[in-house]
Amino acid sequence: MYVLANEHLTVMVLDPSVDQERFGTRYCTGGYIFQVTDPRHGDLLSGPTYPDSFNWFDGQGIPDAFNLSPLRAPTSTDPIALIIGIGTCNLQTNQVIEFCHWEVEQAHAAITMRTAHSFAPFALALERTVSLYGRTVRSYTRLANTGSGLIPLRWFPHPFYPQPDGDELCRLNIPFRLADNPGYTLAENGFISRKAWPDRAGFFQPLDHDAQSSLVILQKHRTLGLVAAFCSYVPDFFPIWGNDCTFSWEPYFERTVFSGQEASWWIDYQF
Repeated sequence: MYVLANEHLTVMVLDPSVDQERFGTRYCTGGYIFQVTDPRHGDLLSGPTYPDSFNWFDGQGIPDAFNLSPLRAPTSTDPIALIIGIGTCNLQTNQVIEFCHWEVEQAHAAITMRTAHSFAPFALALERTVSLYGRTVRSYTRLANTGSGLIPLRWFPHPFYPQPDGDELCRLNIPFRLADNPGYTLAENGFISRKAWPDRAGFFQPLDHDAQSSLVILQKHRTLGLVAAFCSYVPDFFPIWGNDCTFSWEPYFERTVFSGQEASWWIDYQF
């Protein structure tokens, strides 16, 4: 595991080579933020089974995922596909066949991981950087299409925050509508709030939004009171989810990256 640290925070990032038992076919293996710790307040992130146990599908900390757009030839019925940031996978058995190799560069305040994929008509270069400045953790991603086939990119972050003590969960800077559902309601002060305490399965709810600007999220936190996240992009599909252990939001970044083009984006997590 790699570590970034200053007087405010310690950030633990999984090692794609050493920590492979923590990976599966869901989350990107490079730039996986496993935990952020405050010297006074302890661990600041949670997970669907944290602190009781860990499994690669549920994860913990701040994982992110490309797995909803596996790459394979359009007419192929072969279950073998490329999942960006993971490697070649068997979609039928939900197993990784071969993990991708990452080159890792660590500086004082940042860790950069780079990998390259080549599969059928697809080829790409992927860069993931986690940096720490003060109380801000930035997760940055750059994907370059170096092959001949277009790449349908569908990515989302999955930050896991401890369930707050109160019912208020998060507040957004974008206009949105919350359909009637069993888990969430919109409070008068603009915060998305719990309607009922979730069980282990939790409540999943897509938001119907009209975002025209980059996303900002204020998130209630059990020990820090209030934390924030700043996205460099306008979200596409945007669900929220939480169970009895954790609450999370998932603003999707969706693009079609043509041959010779690239896309880059980031999220700042302020603790």
